[in-house]
Amino acid sequence: MHGAVFGEFLGTMVLLLFGNGVVANVLLDRSKGKDSGWIVITAGWGFAVFCGIVVSLGVGGVAQLNPAVTLAGAIVSGDYSHVVPYVAAQMAGAVVSGVLVWLVYLPHWATSDPDSKLAAFCTQPAIRAPAHNVLSELIGTVMLIVIGMALAAKGFVAGGLAPGMGPFFWGILVWALGLSLGGQTGYAINPARDLGPRIAHAILPIAGKRDSDWGYAWVPVLGPLAGGVVGAVIVKATGIA
Repeated sequence: MHGAVFGEFLGTMVLLLFGNGVVANVLLDRSKGKDSGWIVITAGWGFAVFCGIVVSLGVGGVAQLNPAVTLAGAIVSGDYSHVVPYVAAQMAGAVVSGVLVWLVYLPHWATSDPDSKLAAFCTQPAIRAPAHNVLSELIGTVMLIVIGMALAAKGFVAGGLAPGMGPFFWGILVWALGLSLGGQTGYAINPARDLGPRIAHAILPIAGKRDSDWGYAWVPVLGPLAGGVVGAVIVKATGIA
């Protein structure tokens, strides 16, 4: 299999398998990474972005892997024809990633607390304040879009990035976002990253799981999508792209 839509599916699946995998490694009881902390989680997510992008590009994808990035790209380019198929593929890859994380850590679910189990699939706020949680996700996603698109700007590298360097820079960007802006909501900054694995949590037979917290689920969808729109407007207004 090959092509842009399959690349969005496979790249998103790999991104979230590694990303939620590091959360499970740090939070689940009797995991060898138990209690290794926020630095490990943010580093793991940065490396996960690198891996997802590389795999997507390797099968002919465009490595957007995020509905907010897809929406922002459509606004900047004026071409909306790929939004629906890309987002559908991203969501499918996200759900599959949740199933894979569950399988990898299968012996650990029965011994862990319900909140840690949920956190291995989707985000939860440090302080539940929905309006501020949306704002936090919006700002984080704006930074993702603006800085990410600036990586290709002539003002940064006149001739464009050297081949193969894009995934490294995007991984560093997400690592930086997690370290600096991620502590409030867990920095979904990607609707598929949160919603797809949350669906997997809801349908999987996870021993002793809690509810999937659908009352919060709209926050890491609305905030990043709004951030994608704002980021795209800033990119166009500043001439970054």
